[in-house]
Amino acid sequence: MSFEPINPSAFPAPIAPYSAGAKAGGVLYVSGMLALGEGGIVLYPGDAAAQTRHVLDAVKTTVEAAGGTMADVAMNHIFLKDLADYPAFNAVYAEYFPGDKPARYCIRCDLVKPECLVEVASVAHIG
Repeated sequence: MSFEPINPSAFPAPIAPYSAGAKAGGVLYVSGMLALGEGGIVLYPGDAAAQTRHVLDAVKTTVEAAGGTMADVAMNHIFLKDLADYPAFNAVYAEYFPGDKPARYCIRCDLVKPECLVEVASVAHIG
């Protein structure tokens, strides 16, 4: 099955060879989003809530570029550098998913840049 790459024009050039999203058969796979700006600079160093907001805005932009809404997100894969940031992450997350909550998991791990605190990859079903 082929897929349609989804690359919103508002995003900076990626720091690796990937698409922001890939849509196949009505399913959108959103790449792991980080709080990165032009040239791969890490935005909001030390601020997990601000990084979470930036990351979820990027997920939202990608989902909308594919024709969906955040209500179409069925699964989130959450990566935190430090589990002490879990409460700050959850406070922002609840703003983006105010109704029924998607399935999700969360792990602690090192991320692609040491200043990155939050990464989210998502799966959405778009009709």
